[in-house]
Amino acid sequence: MNNQLFNYTLHLADNSLIMGHRLSEWSAHAPTLEQDIALSNIALDLIGQSRNFYQYAALMTGNGATEDTLAYMRDADEFKNILMTELPNGDWAYTVLKLYLFSSYQYLLYEQLINSKDEQIAAIAEKSLKEVTYHVRWSSEWVIRLGDGTEESHKRMEKAVNELWDYTMEMFESAGFETDLIKDGISINVSELQTAWSEKIKAVLTEATLSIPSYHVKHTGGKEGKHTKKLVDLLKEMQHLQRTYPGCEW
Repeated sequence: MNNQLFNYTLHLADNSLIMGHRLSEWSAHAPTLEQDIALSNIALDLIGQSRNFYQYAALMTGNGATEDTLAYMRDADEFKNILMTELPNGDWAYTVLKLYLFSSYQYLLYEQLINSKDEQIAAIAEKSLKEVTYHVRWSSEWVIRLGDGTEESHKRMEKAVNELWDYTMEMFESAGFETDLIKDGISINVSELQTAWSEKIKAVLTEATLSIPSYHVKHTGGKEGKHTKKLVDLLKEMQHLQRTYPGCEW
């Protein structure tokens, strides 16, 4: 088994699963029924992406692993998602901005990964790109609507930008498993995505009349399994059934 490819595939899966799970927590709690359905569908898209990546990772192990064991039977320090995905939802402004920042990165990443020399990763990226295109459009519209809305919505969106900004740099810092696969044409140099990402984000934040903050502290470590207690708490809830009744089926 190619350990670096396995870890990279887990990283892609973990990002989508944890982000999808966070968004699923909004089900029946969103501001309107229409937006409740929209966000639930986005959560399902992300969880579907994670399933595809987990299935591929499970095939690599050869030890009876499945998508379920990889999602439900690993501890927090084995997860490789970026820290931003595990942050609690906060208010509506915080959630839609986090989704916009993350989806804009995912879009640029998948746009490059469709050319990966690994056929499975390329195929998953191509399918996922269509979904992420909608995620970017939906979340950006909400960022603009709230940023250029009422005094209260603008204030909340400014707060969200300031709180999330220091978590964005991790997306563009490569872990060892990413770097090692670049020469084989499987992964990409994520630092090369930062300029395009910054330009897209700046355009939307400017239209939303929001300020772009400076970096103060760079929160990193998620790709190496160094997570916050927030992920530990999330996994306790998400994994409870499988941990309590291993292998259970409906």
